Amino acid sequence: MAETITDGNTMMEDTMVEDTEAPSPPPPPAAVSKNGRKAEGNSIFSWIFVLALLGAWTAVGVVWFDIVDYDTVVGTLVPYDIDGDGHLGLEDAKVLLGLKEKPVARETPPHTPVTDTSDEQDVRSDLRREAEPTVAKSEFVNTASSEQDSFNIDSTAADAGLSRLEQEFTPFDPIEDNFDSFPQEENPDTIDTTGELVVEYLPEETEDPRAPDSTQDMEGANPEPTAESAAEVTQDSTPVLPETTAQSAPQSPQDTTQSNTAEETPTEVTGKKKKPKMFNKFDKTIKSEIDTAEKLRKKGKAEEALRAFEGLVQKYPHSPRSRYGKAQSEDDVAEKLRSNDMLLKAVNSYKDAAELPDAPVALIKAALKRRADRQQFLGRMRGSLATLQLLVQTFPDDIALQNDLGVAYLLIGDNKAAKKVYEEVLVKAPSDGFAKVHYGFILKSENKIAESIPYLREGLESEAAGTDDGRFYFHLGDALQRVGDQSAYEWYERGHKRGHFASVWQRSLYNVNGLRAQPWWTAKETGYTDLVKTLERNWITIRDEALSVMNASSGLFVAEDENLREKGDWGQFTLWQQGRKVASSCRSVPKTCALLDRYPEATSCKRGQIKFSVMQPGTHVWPHTGPTNCRLRMHLGLVIPRDGCRIRCTDHTRGWEEGKVLIFDDSFEHEVWQDADSYRLIFIVDVWHPELSQTQRQTLSPI
Repeated sequence: MAETITDGNTMMEDTMVEDTEAPSPPPPPAAVSKNGRKAEGNSIFSWIFVLALLGAWTAVGVVWFDIVDYDTVVGTLVPYDIDGDGHLGLEDAKVLLGLKEKPVARETPPHTPVTDTSDEQDVRSDLRREAEPTVAKSEFVNTASSEQDSFNIDSTAADAGLSRLEQEFTPFDPIEDNFDSFPQEENPDTIDTTGELVVEYLPEETEDPRAPDSTQDMEGANPEPTAESAAEVTQDSTPVLPETTAQSAPQSPQDTTQSNTAEETPTEVTGKKKKPKMFNKFDKTIKSEIDTAEKLRKKGKAEEALRAFEGLVQKYPHSPRSRYGKAQSEDDVAEKLRSNDMLLKAVNSYKDAAELPDAPVALIKAALKRRADRQQFLGRMRGSLATLQLLVQTFPDDIALQNDLGVAYLLIGDNKAAKKVYEEVLVKAPSDGFAKVHYGFILKSENKIAESIPYLREGLESEAAGTDDGRFYFHLGDALQRVGDQSAYEWYERGHKRGHFASVWQRSLYNVNGLRAQPWWTAKETGYTDLVKTLERNWITIRDEALSVMNASSGLFVAEDENLREKGDWGQFTLWQQGRKVASSCRSVPKTCALLDRYPEATSCKRGQIKFSVMQPGTHVWPHTGPTNCRLRMHLGLVIPRDGCRIRCTDHTRGWEEGKVLIFDDSFEHEVWQDADSYRLIFIVDVWHPELSQTQRQTLSPI
């Protein structure tokens, strides 16, 4: 009963083999000397014969009970090599069992060694050439804003739909890397492309929640076949394009244990399931050793797997599959230990695996795609971009890789380069839904509202992977509203039903779940009555300082640049941004800043601003929503014309009063009109949502 052998879902006990063990063959006759007498002991030939018979019956047992992968059980017992293939294997055992007839002997042609295809040789020669980066300077770099008008919003991994674990995986300082030929950014921007309502998971929670539809690994659940493997199925077929990982959020490294093994999941090619070739000819000869190490990795024994693969790399330095396994194991250990240093090792090991001369095409693609993903996770956006550029150069017909490259450009704010990529994709694949929604998004960022609508709509209607994203529902609805099309709310409703929005009215994407949600608030409901009283008691002082900086010669007010105005003039003068004081501004209005310094609910609000806002007559602000439900917005009236100024939040409209505070939740849709005959001046103070704990306020990322 001793030991249980487990392989996938098949489990059998050693005793089963014992119960059915074939009887031992009779001992061979003793050797006879030349003079006719028996020689003492047995000859060496006799023992070889005994071992040969035992080997043959062992092979029979292996086949009958399906104990192991017979492809790995090879021998050299020529007398029992029934099918003439040079070793004792599966077909020999089947003949011995009577499961098939013995083949008729025939003359076999001489063996021709397998050589690499021309495609593989081209791929490797491309990899050996240095990829020349083609990053263009962005003309559409979006700065962090209070509205959801930007693909490149300034937020951390927490707001990109990533798990709490990934939030704690702190990006490190850039380190020199051969592929990363760009200067690294100190604070690289990240985006949310999960297509889900982003819920903030905070340290006090006990679970480690994950988005249910998080992206598959670069080389994981849907690996693409190589041209070589496709040709083996049919000469006329072409490889099936994989789903790009840029079509959803960056994956947590914790998922790598289950999904970053490309060779294990079959891909459909012309009706047949075929695994991409991750083993070259040499790796097949050491497959049993690689499989042993890989089993450790799959069982979650990351450190043991890493040691095993490191041993293989040391023993077989030119084995691509061993190096790839080492990279995967380092990836797993990095997740387990939350080690940036270890993850950097994995990034470099993926590159090493792809650069080996005899690396299979499928392994090259898988390794580089995973490398780009891990670079992006670490905040090395330009390094990831360089890797994706290399991939696109190496695999120019892979539309999914081009889509990934477009997203990489968007991540660094280079909308112009991204636009060019998606234009090229749509020439090759006019119905590609992923390219359409991103191209539509870029057009809208250029304020080409009407032009963006068909791309956003058709992209969402395609339901292609990566299109079910809250941003695209948000911007399609917004574009439709701006052209006066009331079907906007139908798309908002679809977005709500898909979980992207809390409601049709409340369409923020960076949210903490469970916070009280209502458009209008009273001072008592917020709990910030002392702050409200201070603002209202000192409104004249605040107004006078605001008027002093409105002097035309000072030019301290900056025009609103978030593309929220249909028409008119709207200027702002900021005192605090993302919880940080703007010292130069406060020197111009010292009394106002001194008043606010006493209220951390406002000054420490990393998801808000404190600023003066002046709006000239004839201004209209489009219906819009703020980016997060984590703040409330206070408006203190300073200079309010008698008629013509109003603000709508959901379906309720109000006006301002001088010396009075209005409080609303700007994650709900709101709209502003200024139809008076003189300017309107207010003081805007954002505060933390009162239901957020102190720990939450400290750990939430800035917006």
